[in-house]
Amino acid sequence: MSRFQSFYQQIAGNKLLHWLETLPAQLKSWEQEALHGDFKQWQKVLDHLPVAAKSCIELKTKVEFGQPEDLNHGQKQRLEVLLRQLMPWRKGPFTVHGLTIDTEWRSDWKWDRVLPHISPLQHRTVLDVGCGSGYHLWRMKGEGAEFVVGIDPSQLFYCQFEAIKHFNPDPTVHLLPVGIDDMPELKAFDTVFSMGVLYHRRSPIDFLAQLKQQLRPGGELVLETLVIEGDEQAVLVPTDRYAKMRNVWFIPSTAALLLWMQRVGFKNAKVVDLSVTSLAEQRKTSWMENESLIDFLDPTDHSKTIEGYPAPLRAVIVAQA
Repeated sequence: MSRFQSFYQQIAGNKLLHWLETLPAQLKSWEQEALHGDFKQWQKVLDHLPVAAKSCIELKTKVEFGQPEDLNHGQKQRLEVLLRQLMPWRKGPFTVHGLTIDTEWRSDWKWDRVLPHISPLQHRTVLDVGCGSGYHLWRMKGEGAEFVVGIDPSQLFYCQFEAIKHFNPDPTVHLLPVGIDDMPELKAFDTVFSMGVLYHRRSPIDFLAQLKQQLRPGGELVLETLVIEGDEQAVLVPTDRYAKMRNVWFIPSTAALLLWMQRVGFKNAKVVDLSVTSLAEQRKTSWMENESLIDFLDPTDHSKTIEGYPAPLRAVIVAQA
């Protein structure tokens, strides 16, 4: 039986039914490819996670499942050893039975910036495009979303999400290892989130159109992305890398981004938050030991990246389909 069978059963009875025409074949192909590389080892981690009662679940202010006393000493040790085999942990933090996974990003800070500006999520069907390990999926559920789907093709992110879900197997929260290019035009989601993805896309306007294709008429897009200062024609195209990342293609000004969204057909697009990424929000931890923001900035001038570009400035834009 496919590991995604429960998801298929769920959407067979809701507004995402149309997705069953293409999704099972795509995920079957993904499962075959996942047999290579580190996926088998990560699957062993999932298979050996300790089982404990769901003594508490907190999703409103943080993502925390269980209490320390739910596990004995040996189980606690095993839990940390296993979860560390899924490093690096980038989006979070998560707390599981008293063990805190101190991730590279304080994704809760981003959520706190986004939440005041979006339509209430109660009873909504929600999509998060490029969701990473799924931290924000749980916060969306905590705000009352009826059905939450994240998509991200990374095998590691999928396994990290499944490791966390092991301790709260909620049938209405799912991560699928597919990309936006794999999705049909569903026009079914009440809210679509895309946070930290646009600048990784070679064709950002096509990407905006793909996001719009997933929204029902009148549905809401919540877009968070890197921006620069400037007018409607200001767009940074890095020569080679931006903050040591090769896969950064276009960083527009907020004015240019609003114009792109207007051209795609979004309505009432507005910038609701601007924030400079701080060294406290993105940093190296014992759960993410690779380079982080401090290594990506000019050591003598933190207003610039190591390549000399403006340091990361992030905007949140809300719009309607």
